[in-house]
Amino acid sequence: MFISMMISMMTLLITSILMLINNLISFKSISDREKNSPFECGFDPKSSPRIPFSLQFFLIAVIFLIFDIEIALLLPLIMTMKMSNPLSYIMITFLFILILIIGLFHEWKQGALNWAF
Repeated sequence: MFISMMISMMTLLITSILMLINNLISFKSISDREKNSPFECGFDPKSSPRIPFSLQFFLIAVIFLIFDIEIALLLPLIMTMKMSNPLSYIMITFLFILILIIGLFHEWKQGALNWAF
C-alpha cells in the first residue's frame, strides 16, 4: 500500500514539474495578422475563406450520421442472436427497426430529405 502511494505521488510530482517547465520554456508569440490569415502559396487570398455552406447539406449530413450510428448499434444484435431467447430477440429487433422507420418517416414528412435547388 505504501509503495503504490509513493509511486503515485512521484508520478504526480514528475508530471507537475514537467508541466511547469513546459509553461516556463514555451514562448507565446503575439498573434499577428499574417499568422491568422489563410495561406495560399504566399499570395493574397482571392476570396474570403469563410464561405457560407448549404444548411440543407448540413441537415442531410446530420441525418446520415444519426442513421449510421443506429446501424452500428444493430450490429451487436446479430452477434447475440444465438445467445438470447428468440422471442425477445425478435421483439427487441422489431422495436429498434420500428423506431428507425418512424424517425425516417418523420424526417421525410418534415421535408428534411428533400434537396432544394
